[in-house]
Amino acid sequence: MLGSLAALGGSAMWNLVATFFKLPISGTHTIVGATVGFSLCARGFHGVNWSTFGKIVASWFVSPVLSGIMSGIIYLGLNHFILKKEKPLEPGLRALPFIYGFTLLVNVFSIVHDGPAMLKFDLIPWWGSIVVAVCVGFLTAVFVQLFIVPRQRKAIHAQLDNEATKQENEVKFTFDSAENSRSPSPPSQELSVIEKGISPTTYTFSGTTESNGYIPAETKSSLLASGLDATSPSSNSLGVTHNSSQVPLVHTNQVKVISMEELSDKKDIDTERPEVKGLFSFLQILTATFGSFAHGGNDVSNAIGPLIALWAIYTEGSVAQRSPTPLYILLYGGLGISVGLWVWGRRVIQTIGEDLTKVTPSSGFTIEIGSAFTVLLASKIGLPISTTHCKVGSVVFVGWAKSSRQGVDWKLFRNIVIAWVVTVPLTAGISALLMLIFRIAFL
Repeated sequence: MLGSLAALGGSAMWNLVATFFKLPISGTHTIVGATVGFSLCARGFHGVNWSTFGKIVASWFVSPVLSGIMSGIIYLGLNHFILKKEKPLEPGLRALPFIYGFTLLVNVFSIVHDGPAMLKFDLIPWWGSIVVAVCVGFLTAVFVQLFIVPRQRKAIHAQLDNEATKQENEVKFTFDSAENSRSPSPPSQELSVIEKGISPTTYTFSGTTESNGYIPAETKSSLLASGLDATSPSSNSLGVTHNSSQVPLVHTNQVKVISMEELSDKKDIDTERPEVKGLFSFLQILTATFGSFAHGGNDVSNAIGPLIALWAIYTEGSVAQRSPTPLYILLYGGLGISVGLWVWGRRVIQTIGEDLTKVTPSSGFTIEIGSAFTVLLASKIGLPISTTHCKVGSVVFVGWAKSSRQGVDWKLFRNIVIAWVVTVPLTAGISALLMLIFRIAFL
């Protein structure tokens, strides 16, 4: 009992410290490391099954790679068949029933196959679990095809019409560097401004500052005028002169210099067409729910393992549990992860969802579904892999596949990997120290 208390204390302490520093470490890591720590203190090296421990450690490093590969393959397939199409809406709508149905099929199978005994799911044979999952997946696909697809098509078309109406009055200002402003096709930076009643127009500004501190426009091109080159250096042909009242002025204090490489990388990462966003937004919510279910089935089970051991020792006099885990302990674990997410979850969410790479609805969908499938598969096999590792691996692989190396913050990823490596020895040391204190105090 004292060892279980030490394990809970050691894992909780390191989890709180890592969350404070926004590091997405593994709850599985911490609880296994803490268990090893108190076992070493209580029984020495003979108290740990090192071959099993080695397999667990190996699975921690294999899991992000497997999850990343799965998510990367899904994203590349999605990119080829839907995202790269000139009109991605219809291919995406045709794929919706399959995506929804397959997601629910895997989810239902994971629940029914070897499910909880209190719901009698343990009496269902493996082929019965497959039949139930296939039926649910098929019915879901039919429902999506009949009801969700028409509704999505109508909503996205309405959104596109609204976007087109807004762009009718869009004015674009193009800023060039001083040395490139007069080249035939200079690299440009665009600032979009919505101004009612003005046709879409592009103005080019050089780096030359007037005496009053403002930069006047050098060229002007109407996007509605046929046969005109938007990058033409001739300003007079379009009626823009330095003495004209039509010349837009930009104050030098309002200009922020950004390198063209950074701008190009950012544009590649952030750009996603409105129809793609509308198509995958709800799918990302569905797969996030799926991922949360997988997270609860893996990490929460590992986290409350010492608590279940305490209950077994108290009620049965042995750590070898013979009766099913009470429902109230499971609910307690679910309540704990929900409160933790509500209070401090935003810190780790920012690291994985914003800082590590730019996540869009389409890439977020592939990240969620790939990592969730990996976790559920490992949970059924019996490997205590880390949901956090799977999620981070999927984020890195998809970010890399989507926008090359510049799409991932590798310095942040290095810090995350370092936190992973030190988690086991740190939690083992904290747990061993607590075990020593408990033995001195109570034995």
